[in-house]
Amino acid sequence: MKWFAYVRIARPDYWTNNVFIIPGVILGLFYAPHLNVSSMWIGILGGIVASCLVASSNYVLNEILDASRDKFHPEKRNRPIVAGEVVLPLAYLEWLLLAAAAFGLGFVIQPRLGGMIVVFWIAALLYNTPPVRFKDLPYADVLSESVNNPIRMAIGWFSTGIDVLPPVSILLAYWAFGAFLMTMKRYAEYRMIRHSGMAGQYRSSFRHYSEERLMECVFFYGALFGMLSGFFMARYHIELILATPLVAYAMAYYMHLGFKLNSPVQHPERLYRERKLVLLSGLAFLACAVLLYVEIPVLEEWMAPWCRPLARTP
Repeated sequence: MKWFAYVRIARPDYWTNNVFIIPGVILGLFYAPHLNVSSMWIGILGGIVASCLVASSNYVLNEILDASRDKFHPEKRNRPIVAGEVVLPLAYLEWLLLAAAAFGLGFVIQPRLGGMIVVFWIAALLYNTPPVRFKDLPYADVLSESVNNPIRMAIGWFSTGIDVLPPVSILLAYWAFGAFLMTMKRYAEYRMIRHSGMAGQYRSSFRHYSEERLMECVFFYGALFGMLSGFFMARYHIELILATPLVAYAMAYYMHLGFKLNSPVQHPERLYRERKLVLLSGLAFLACAVLLYVEIPVLEEWMAPWCRPLARTP
């Protein structure tokens, strides 16, 4: 069925990546308890649908512009456009129609939500389209793709009806977390394709990367996420510190999967099949969600300095 090729390039199976919207929703509910929860579900569901539509628009553009390089990848060379199953003008029309539907739905729900949907789409243009095409630049490829994480968080936040920005510290932490995940994915991809002799032809940034450089970046982004989220916890809700062992364990297990041959982290949309990772991530998320609504006064006392710093002598 030729029409199914157009469904495939929209990658509905990748919609699972929009799970990163949920923390934005949880934060929104925490910061705005005065909002009517029963009436905001339409906005939240609409925000998720709009995110899926704009993500599919971005995936279509990615498939179009990467076709000439995907033929050098052992798996992606079977994608519909590479295989000649798609008429390019129709693919471009699909890209625009999906974006238009996402924009319309987003702006109907909430103007700021619609604005974030547009930002999501523009980020994909910068990532995929020459002459900018951050995708081909080492380090910029990871940072530009992982910026989708804070964008998704903001989409979840605004879908609740809030019209002010979320705390910048948590947006930056979420960006660093996304960079951690994405760099580990790059590491797994690099290990898989480097022996083929076509790594640089498939992805230009691989001409610069090495296993050592990618692993240095994994640790850098992981540490940056820890420090930025620590700032958020200290500033807004110290009780979240109790969830950090679970979060760290889930991140460590994700790295464990990344070291495997033919690692599953190359395909984030399929990670739901990794039961232990799903369990650890679910427990970490549940702990954070619950602790947001728990206050432990004694914990703040324990974390406070034992004494005030001495005044400096002139």
